[in-house]
Amino acid sequence: MASTDAVDKSTIRRWASEAGFATTGFADIDLRSAEQQLVRWLTAGLHGSMTYFDTHGTTRARPNELVPGTVSVISVTCDYLPEANDALRARLDHPSQAYISRYALGRDYHKRIRRRLQKLADRIQAAIGPFGYRAFCDSAPVLEKPLAAKAGLGWIGKHTNLITKHRGSWFFLGELYTDLPLSSDPPATNHCGSCARCIEVCPTDAIIAPYVLDARRCIAYLTIENRSAIPREFRKAIGNRIFGCDDCQIFCPWNKFASPTDDPDFQPRHGLEDAELITLFGWTEEEFTVRTRGSPIRRIGYVGWLRNLAVGLGNAAYSPVIVDALRRRQHHASELVREHVGWALEQQQESRNRV
Repeated sequence: MASTDAVDKSTIRRWASEAGFATTGFADIDLRSAEQQLVRWLTAGLHGSMTYFDTHGTTRARPNELVPGTVSVISVTCDYLPEANDALRARLDHPSQAYISRYALGRDYHKRIRRRLQKLADRIQAAIGPFGYRAFCDSAPVLEKPLAAKAGLGWIGKHTNLITKHRGSWFFLGELYTDLPLSSDPPATNHCGSCARCIEVCPTDAIIAPYVLDARRCIAYLTIENRSAIPREFRKAIGNRIFGCDDCQIFCPWNKFASPTDDPDFQPRHGLEDAELITLFGWTEEEFTVRTRGSPIRRIGYVGWLRNLAVGLGNAAYSPVIVDALRRRQHHASELVREHVGWALEQQQESRNRV
């Protein structure tokens, strides 16, 4: 284990800021309370088809099992909101535009955050010599939010996202597991109070109780993690959300303190912040591959992209142009796409009848 005599936590915070992080905290690795919550969530089957949760089990809550020798964690945040929080409300359920979760508009955050964490580790190593560490950003079985809460970076809100009093919740989390004996920061206190706005606005009622998310109902799960058909019961509620969902953050009162980032890595690309549903549905597979290069969107694949957009078009205002576009996909090679296109055409017909 390396000595920390040559560097203190304030210095590490400064280096983290220079590497591009907004806030930095330090935590020990005792996650027993979070482990109990994780086990209850898994036992209830609320993780749906995300079998990797079962595969790793309690390793998520035991950092020294994932990375032997870990005794403390440096937790960081990185802001990503590309536009004012208030402006986002007008984009929800727009009659013709697609809504993409704001974290996915820029470059893939996984690699960007890990690279910045590597820079931080290099600075520490230059000061104290070799030490044991491993960098993470939503890339391994890590309980990121409980660790960040222990490190004083915020509290876990009723929607299960991390919130801070002065920055809201529009940020990525990253961690540096280390073998350095760094003292823990005091945890943040919970300031949700009696507010239940996130629960009230969830389009699919996925927050089934305060601090409990049923992933199987969550639009982020349905449009990203789920690789099969989107259950019909949720399609109308999805509206124009074709990749993820931000409603619980958009309407959280604490996000009135969130400020748009000027970080170039997380600025919107390819006009996706206000793209028309029909334009995106018209992309060829080659266009999808090119325009999602280096983007989190790439992970759902072209078939998932068309599936989600078909739902969005079904929920859009009636348009003969939309109907024609859907009909051109009626005989798509993928049965998954065909089924969702068929549903969308039904919805467009119903919409036409109401006009």
